[in-house]
Amino acid sequence: MARRKKGRPLHGWLVIDKPLGITSSAVVNKAKWAFDAKKAGHAGTLDPEATGVLAIAFGEATKTVPYVTDSLKAYRFTVRLGEATNTDDAEGEVIATSEIRPGAEDIRAELPAFTGEIMQVPPQYSAVKVDGERAYKRARDGEEMELKARPLFVESLELVEMPDADHAVLEMTCGKGGYVRSIARDLGKALGCFGHVVQLRRVWAGPFEIADSIPFAKLDELAKDRALDDFLLPLEAGLNDLEELSCTVEGAARLRNGNPGMVVASDVEYGEECWASFEGRPVAIGVYKAGELHPNRVFVLGE
Repeated sequence: MARRKKGRPLHGWLVIDKPLGITSSAVVNKAKWAFDAKKAGHAGTLDPEATGVLAIAFGEATKTVPYVTDSLKAYRFTVRLGEATNTDDAEGEVIATSEIRPGAEDIRAELPAFTGEIMQVPPQYSAVKVDGERAYKRARDGEEMELKARPLFVESLELVEMPDADHAVLEMTCGKGGYVRSIARDLGKALGCFGHVVQLRRVWAGPFEIADSIPFAKLDELAKDRALDDFLLPLEAGLNDLEELSCTVEGAARLRNGNPGMVVASDVEYGEECWASFEGRPVAIGVYKAGELHPNRVFVLGE
């Protein structure tokens, strides 16, 4: 007999302002414990030395994680000019230096090459798999790998300021799978001076902004206290990019059973992915076809 999962059947989103020095998985585990939640996951990993928006899904909200993961995200980061490291961030060993220091206009002139649809080679210390093993594990063993370039959509990349000749602060909005460390590394190479990330902060991810977040310390402060529930965002917060359709009692019943159900639609196109609600509660995600939603994800929210 399968062991029953412990915890509350909690459904919704929590946005944490992740601090330095902790993994995304550790933040999720702490949130799950603090809320006494049965199920939790996150939308988009942040490196331990990165801070900012980490969106955590509880319960049925985990079914909406792909829609947040696939959304655009924005980062503010500081590049140390004149040095390359083996990890492309400040945690690594300096492997090359340069006396060249580009000015603001030099940097701005190179940024268009890093926007639009680009190809990006992940850092040697990254979670991409090489012959079934994580690249960072091989890199720790001293192996230097030829990692394949991957496509990345960069909507914008702008220079915010230069606090001094050695540092440039930039903001980037990009799609899924982007490595800010690679941007810093490749920008440094293009400028002829080398570069690596010394500070990285995610300011928003899909529908979630830093203003929606709570400090990580709040989890310890209010652990196991139902007052934490006040910080939860609704399950449907992760579905902002999809059209909402309402359904009838009969339609909701059919959708909950995994069958196509009648929905009310206006400007929705045939074959478009949408989500259906009944009396304000999410019922299912699916594809709209001639007055019906054909579900591929059904929400089981209980009473």
